[in-house]
Amino acid sequence: MSTYFFADTAVLTGRTLRHVTRSLDTIITTAIMPIAMMLLFVYVFGGAIETGTGSYVTYMLPGILLITVASGISYTAFRLFTDMKGGIFERFQSMPIARSGVLWAHVLTSLVANLISLVIVVGVALLMGFRSSAGVTAWLGVAGVLVLFTLALTWIAVIPGLSATSIEGASAFSYPLIFLPFLSSAFVPTDTMPGPVRWFAENQPVTSIVNTIRDLFAQQPAGDVWIALGWCVGILVVAYGFAMAAYRRKVA
Repeated sequence: MSTYFFADTAVLTGRTLRHVTRSLDTIITTAIMPIAMMLLFVYVFGGAIETGTGSYVTYMLPGILLITVASGISYTAFRLFTDMKGGIFERFQSMPIARSGVLWAHVLTSLVANLISLVIVVGVALLMGFRSSAGVTAWLGVAGVLVLFTLALTWIAVIPGLSATSIEGASAFSYPLIFLPFLSSAFVPTDTMPGPVRWFAENQPVTSIVNTIRDLFAQQPAGDVWIALGWCVGILVVAYGFAMAAYRRKVA
């Protein structure tokens, strides 16, 4: 690793961020789908769904935030694929910069872009009636969980971004991740689900993450917090390992 790793990564992150700011439609597009979904569930299905809470938008917002991240990381894979096909990586390899800095630049850009999308979605939720009694510490906890979740999914996105053979293949991996919150406690309590579906919903990572964010918003003890953090860290470590292996194969 170069001794100038942080400086190199900062410069490369600035480059990828400039690409994002020149095409803000990607951030807006990332936010539009979760917002449309939130409008649909609250104003069309919300009256028929019994969650035991006062406000359905407050109940479902944690799941919508995870869907926002899952849809946003597809652009990370897209940008990586475009750079790979454009020969950018080969040009960087001939320069005295930290090799992993190129990947970290894309990851940090994904983090910034997704955080902007999340702020937009929360803003719309507030207009729709979302309310939280959470204090600063709880909001920081929510932000921390979302950052960790975004990093974990972004490193997953790096793998198809490096290894896909088409743009469609680079971004298609995100579809199962977007669908996963529907098989969790994000939209309805898991005890309303049939046996096998309920077992899967209660033992997959999204449920513990959603429950943790929901408890933090409600100023309640977050009983699933360690499970949620364990899932996020575990996914992050495994995805990082596979992503770096794929990167080494590409630049070897």
